[in-house]
Amino acid sequence: MHRITSSSARSAALTKRGAAGIRPRHRHAVIGTVALLAGACAREPQPDASVNTAALHRDRVRTSAAPAALSGARLYVWPQSAARRQVEAWRTSRPRDAADIDVIASQPQAIWLGDWTDDPRGSVHVVVTDAARSGTLPIIVAYHIPGRDCGGHSAGGAASGDAYRRWIESFAAGIGDARVVVILEPDAIAETQCLSARELEQRYELLRFAVETLTSKPQVSLYVDAGNASWLPAEEVAGRLERAGIAKAAGFALNVSNFAGDSVTRAYGDRVSQRLGGIHYIIDSGRNGRGAAPDAEWCNPPGRALGRRPTTVTGHALLDAYLWIKPPGESDGACNGGPAAGTWWAEYALGLVRRTASTGR
Repeated sequence: MHRITSSSARSAALTKRGAAGIRPRHRHAVIGTVALLAGACAREPQPDASVNTAALHRDRVRTSAAPAALSGARLYVWPQSAARRQVEAWRTSRPRDAADIDVIASQPQAIWLGDWTDDPRGSVHVVVTDAARSGTLPIIVAYHIPGRDCGGHSAGGAASGDAYRRWIESFAAGIGDARVVVILEPDAIAETQCLSARELEQRYELLRFAVETLTSKPQVSLYVDAGNASWLPAEEVAGRLERAGIAKAAGFALNVSNFAGDSVTRAYGDRVSQRLGGIHYIIDSGRNGRGAAPDAEWCNPPGRALGRRPTTVTGHALLDAYLWIKPPGESDGACNGGPAAGTWWAEYALGLVRRTASTGR
């Protein structure tokens, strides 16, 4: 994983075109990860029978916070990804394996920032500055919400609401006027079962604050994470997105760190979008080449393959991009033989690549 943990490391990273310091990571959380005492957690309020799409449209026209489309944009490839470092380490000793891993390393992938990021402003600046040099569009994930992952494999986040607000403000300051795609808080609206009523209200207040702050930057395309097609009903997700301030965002993100196939996810995305007045969405296609595992295993399931390569040309009116948001080859957690969540796992990465080649994708 990649970290910028001090000002000196950040300076070195800038000198090397933004090298070590920012780690892409994540796993897909599943409801029920943490054992809960009966009645200890707040039940998410059910959405109204219909979302106020007219008001939502008015808000979107009024705010116009994000670029309208990503179509045709060239996406940024982080030059110091874990996959790229593996290629260099194996180039001489294991050249065939290095060539296989290069299939991953050569593709654009999201860069994740969270509680491991000492200086969000400097870390974001490293990425957007390097991307600007090549005229490409970077993808950054903000992953620091308090109570993250309900104590699961990727537990963590800011220590308080105020700490989170400061972190988001620093993140936004690093963007400046640069063009960037930001994915906001994977699992934050879908995984709320461990939160008390007060914590749940704070969760949405913080998400709205993040949306407001990040979309105040003129060239940010912000997508609020909305879980995956098998998690919550479309109408419930739409209500939660509205509560999180989706009206001011470019859209929502689906399938982050998950394995559901593109057709299933598009159908779900369209249903959510229709309930929100036609808001656009993006899909994480990094590891869904064979769809979800037959037993619905989400944590390092065997037998999976790479999915559709990242592109902003989708041929689908509501779908802005297929992206590799969860970098293929990074573990979902200490399960099925994998290392800790977010840790590079070379053998799993090789399996993803080779199964992709065998299916002709």
